[in-house]
Amino acid sequence: MAATDTSAAPAFDTARRFVRVTGERPNGFVEFDFAIGEPELFVELILGREAFGEFCAANAVALLPPRDGQADAKTPDDFDWRLADATHTRFR
Repeated sequence: MAATDTSAAPAFDTARRFVRVTGERPNGFVEFDFAIGEPELFVELILGREAFGEFCAANAVALLPPRDGQADAKTPDDFDWRLADATHTRFR
């Protein structure tokens, strides 16, 4: 009989939900990352403050701290950018 490897990573748990606030706009919208299962795999979303609170409650999210340097990152490199960065870039 083959031995079972108990050091394997735990199964992907879709019940785990994560939110990381990435910005707040003066008009009351909250920019945030939302992840299911793993915080490293996320989508960027934006909701009004009240809807954001309802979203977090409905999904029973775990709030994540801001990313290191998130607030002061002015010029991301080719592989370190967010979709929200495109609003400040002029494409030709």
